[in-house]
Amino acid sequence: MRDGKGWHLAVLCLAVVLVLSVWFAGTAAVPGLIAAGLIEPARAGSLTMAVQLGFVAGTLVSAVLSLADRRDPRRLFLASALLASAATLAQLLAEPSGFLALVLRFVAGAAMAGVYPVGMKLAASWAKGDLGLLIGLLVGAVTLGSALPHLAPSLLAGLGWQAAYLGAGVLAAAGGLLILAFRPGPIMGARPPFRPAQAQEAWRNKGLRLANLGYLGHMWELYAMWAWVGLFLAGVLGGQAGPWTFAVVAAGALGCVAAGLLADRWNRASVAALCMLVSGSCALLAGPATALGPAVVLALALVWGFAVVADSAQFSACIVTLSPPDYVGTMLTVQTSLGFLLTAFTIFLVPAAVGWLGWDWAFAVLAPGPLLGAIAMLKLRPLLNRA
Repeated sequence: MRDGKGWHLAVLCLAVVLVLSVWFAGTAAVPGLIAAGLIEPARAGSLTMAVQLGFVAGTLVSAVLSLADRRDPRRLFLASALLASAATLAQLLAEPSGFLALVLRFVAGAAMAGVYPVGMKLAASWAKGDLGLLIGLLVGAVTLGSALPHLAPSLLAGLGWQAAYLGAGVLAAAGGLLILAFRPGPIMGARPPFRPAQAQEAWRNKGLRLANLGYLGHMWELYAMWAWVGLFLAGVLGGQAGPWTFAVVAAGALGCVAAGLLADRWNRASVAALCMLVSGSCALLAGPATALGPAVVLALALVWGFAVVADSAQFSACIVTLSPPDYVGTMLTVQTSLGFLLTAFTIFLVPAAVGWLGWDWAFAVLAPGPLLGAIAMLKLRPLLNRA
């Protein structure tokens, strides 16, 4: 492309992939920590929950202070990436099950508020009738980055559980520096500020209410699946399941691009509903599939990984489409904060369900979320057609 759009989007996506590797570094370290007797399985979910809560806090602070509009977004991205890198590398020196480990994970999550949402803003600056695809590419990069730590224990086998933290910390710093080679597109407008008094519009407005309900259904499932599918696969396959976990989570990157292409040509709500119906069905079937053997479980898990995140970008696109211009910043902040708060609960729900039901039916507790979310998005379809 003459304007360099393809090159700059490639740079942005690669930077996001590298920095987002810190998100699930703790989750990737869990099997090694449990094997070494350094952490109890019940405590493992806290490492991921701390990241989720940190991201919510960071998103709210960034929105209230309008950091992405008042500062050069690339420099904010760089500073956030370096902070996430430092917090992740410091994890190597912390007691794995101690309070400091949780604080460091919280800081890493808060730093992601300067990477993930800022990355979407930078991607949207190049949009010309292809917003769904561009945001889909960005979310695909987030997905691929989230999968990367699962490769570290295999690639750096001699380091044990420390491999996931070391690898993610180094990659995050590299991704932060890489963003300096990115140039924003011509549509780099400021987002309307966050105004708490407008937050109730997210429920009063029917279209926004349905879009948010769909998003909450999606988030009920997504991060809990990403957090625990590795341990599930380890139980099915035995031994090192890291490369397969990477493949399952990374499959979502392809799903994001495919859904983005469809959404720009079809109704976004329909695309999101289809993805949730597929992923919810996989949540129901994952456990029972173990009776059919590892090959069937892996095939189902790859389909699940493809579908579970494919719809993510379309919820933000729906909010942008349906919100009054002055409300966009507030509505996106409300949506993101509520969704990630919900994940902190469902990340703990799955291991509890394993204790009640075993792995055969533990993931089934995630299925109601995407089912209800799909119903909300199907009700939203006619409103998007008129928008």
